[in-house]
Amino acid sequence: FRDRIMFPIRNPRGQVIGFGARILGAGEPKYLNSPETPVFRKGQELYGLHEARDAIRQSGRAIVCEGYLDVIQLAQAGFAETVAALGTAVTSAHVSALMRATDHVIFAFDGDAAGRKAARRALEATLPVIADTKRASFVLLPEGEDPDSLVQARGAAAFEAELAQALPLSRYFIEALASGRSLGSPEDRAAIVADAKPLLLSMPPGALRLQ
Repeated sequence: FRDRIMFPIRNPRGQVIGFGARILGAGEPKYLNSPETPVFRKGQELYGLHEARDAIRQSGRAIVCEGYLDVIQLAQAGFAETVAALGTAVTSAHVSALMRATDHVIFAFDGDAAGRKAARRALEATLPVIADTKRASFVLLPEGEDPDSLVQARGAAAFEAELAQALPLSRYFIEALASGRSLGSPEDRAAIVADAKPLLLSMPPGALRLQ
């Protein structure tokens, strides 16, 4: 962790279980996390969840972004209900933990190819655990923007405007599968249906899956 800024990672009870570290100058890897241990499992813990718990309850939503600095910048801008995955893809365990705390989870990832890939993986992690009484939404930030840069450049109101335009899971599901395809083409529609089938089968039986 030499020459890195340290981010303590707490479990839901507030106990420090690991650290994230961002390099201060040039070099790789940009981020370095504590190794997996019996108490620090990246696929189950979320950065900032302990600090955000009250705000999540009060706001009725949880915002999920990609990085520690996104969480810190958004919290300073008034979005204290923000958390992040620990340098790994969002998992169904992450989503389940958030949906125990709130009925609405909003994913707001970077506006680049990696961010779109992260959003698709978040969709796939959400489908097996979403209930009919829960909602998931997806913010598609402009190309080259992330929550940190957006708030710094244009302020909290600009990020709130992006949240207001978030796509519901049902619409993002179609858009993600249709990316690069034409809904006017029978062949592309057939390919979309083929890709959709395993995702739909991963969902719990209920009204949302039927819709």
